[in-house]
Amino acid sequence: MKISTMNLEALKDPILNIIADNNTSTDNKLTSICELLQSSVAHYNWVGFYFKNGDKNELKLRSFAGEPTEHTIIPFGKGICGQVAVSNENFVVPDVKAQDNYIACSINVKSEIVIPLFLNGENIGQIDIDSHSIDPFTAEDERFLEFINEKVAEIL
Repeated sequence: MKISTMNLEALKDPILNIIADNNTSTDNKLTSICELLQSSVAHYNWVGFYFKNGDKNELKLRSFAGEPTEHTIIPFGKGICGQVAVSNENFVVPDVKAQDNYIACSINVKSEIVIPLFLNGENIGQIDIDSHSIDPFTAEDERFLEFINEKVAEIL
């Protein structure tokens, strides 16, 4: 059964358990986090981690859960993810139709949240979540995803 935003705290221990598993590769940990979030939170329909692609000014999809996407490479500045790579700030999009610089991944996506992931003060990636609902993301989602990114940074 999927949970509402009200119960995001309940997912912190399972996230910490995934991160602490020394017998699992970092990529498998990232995928497990994506799968846990996508299967557990009602309005998280697609969850992915994008990271800076070497020295290029682009993001590369590393791990995800949900429908496959053709957007595995995103140039800096393009779409919501590309804008976060430049701004270094959280970006919550209540309605993707209201965004000029939006890359449509699926006709079902109605809203998106992207939280940058920092390592030693540098924006090296982000967690990206698409929702099939209009305006489902709250400040609690932002804090929860910041928590996840802080923990992920510890294993990179």
